[in-house]
Amino acid sequence: MTQAAAAKASSGSAPPVRTVPAAAIVVSIVLVELSSGITQGFLAPVLRSLTDVLHVTAAGLNWLSIANLMASVAFTPLLSRLGDLHGHRRVLRWNLAVVLLGSLVVGTAGSFRTLLIGQILQGAFAGFFPLLVGILRNRTSEAESRRSIGVMVAALVSGICLGGVASGLVAHYVDTPTAALWVPAAAVSVALLVTWPLLPETTERPGGRLDVRGGVLLCAGLVAVMLGLGQGGLPGWEWTSPRTLACLVGGAAVTAVWVWVELRSPEPMIDVRLFRRRNVAVVALVTTTFSFCMLGLQIASAVFLGTPGEVAGYGMGLSPLEIAFATIPGMASLALAAVAAPRLAARVGDRATLVVGSLLMAAGYALALALHTSLTPYLLSTVVAGVGTGLLQQSTRTLAVESVPPEQTAVGSGINELLINVGGSLGAACVLAVTAAHTAAGSALPAYGAYATTWSVCTGVSLLGGLAALLYRRSDRPA
Repeated sequence: MTQAAAAKASSGSAPPVRTVPAAAIVVSIVLVELSSGITQGFLAPVLRSLTDVLHVTAAGLNWLSIANLMASVAFTPLLSRLGDLHGHRRVLRWNLAVVLLGSLVVGTAGSFRTLLIGQILQGAFAGFFPLLVGILRNRTSEAESRRSIGVMVAALVSGICLGGVASGLVAHYVDTPTAALWVPAAAVSVALLVTWPLLPETTERPGGRLDVRGGVLLCAGLVAVMLGLGQGGLPGWEWTSPRTLACLVGGAAVTAVWVWVELRSPEPMIDVRLFRRRNVAVVALVTTTFSFCMLGLQIASAVFLGTPGEVAGYGMGLSPLEIAFATIPGMASLALAAVAAPRLAARVGDRATLVVGSLLMAAGYALALALHTSLTPYLLSTVVAGVGTGLLQQSTRTLAVESVPPEQTAVGSGINELLINVGGSLGAACVLAVTAAHTAAGSALPAYGAYATTWSVCTGVSLLGGLAALLYRRSDRPA
């Protein structure tokens, strides 16, 4: 054995490649992403009933999404980096175990505080996608990886639909509303048991160490900003209040310090120099715009569907279970578009796919503004926006990986997942501010102008995403 070979053997220590059928890998990633979607979508239909059972106000329920979002922000870079360093399958197993623990806590929740703790632990699902992408890129070709990412997005969206429908059915037929809280525990248990023996381990690892200082600064800065955005505008958290300004300004300052530290670190948690690449910056902008609209409108859309027209002069007056079913057309179109995105990109190119997706989103929100008076036309608008969102979900997640070096696969995907959370927080904060401005004192429901304004804003943001997508260049991708 040569000296170089001996050094490689002593340092690489990559386990031998275990032959795993492609079908087993596909089944595994579908199950993991289905469990992720179910964990994200199960709570919406039962939120109203939890206000009575857990003795919490509707405003207090906002802490569930805020805590879950902040946990996702904290978990994503840490799990992504650990996967690149120590093996994506190994970290994914622990990741699934943490989410399962959180799901068990949620299932046994007899108080709002317990439910909140479970939601924080469930926020670790944000690590599923980048870790699975790391396994895919290491074991498949670029074309296969693109198709698989499309399948992952479709499974994620299908899980969100399935989670909402499953918890809605449980809440409808079981007298105890909290019985629906066991839905994610069942889904994550199946994913963990089935994928444990099937998923292969990563064979290529760059080595290095975990940047603990950078990770702490990044989490502290982003969590503070997310808290300020998520609570801003609520009673006690007015946009000019000291606590809101402290979170926003302090979080931005800590994030700036993190950038300064990472630029001087030999092994950073996230190499911020990656944003010097044109395509990394473009994909980041497009990701932020589509998540701004998709996540920002989630709660507002559900409230619109559930508001009786005779009470507020708008809305569809649907029951919780009907709301769950009403989301299916938009989600189904999103899933189908994500699966079809690689074929479209092969025909017209990545830049055109990003532009088309953004324009379809803009068209969908414009249609919602024009066709919101009856259910069928309104659902048509969600289908159009869903097709655009599906194209962007698959494309941005794929290009975020392909625009970075192979040894930073999970980190590149993790950056994209972080930006989805950031964009969603910005969108939710915008919708919250608009809704508050259009809600009369003593009223629980906003005036129609709140929805007209948010649909118009999302149309404009989607068009901005299309303009940013025009800057994408294929030549910027690394070999």
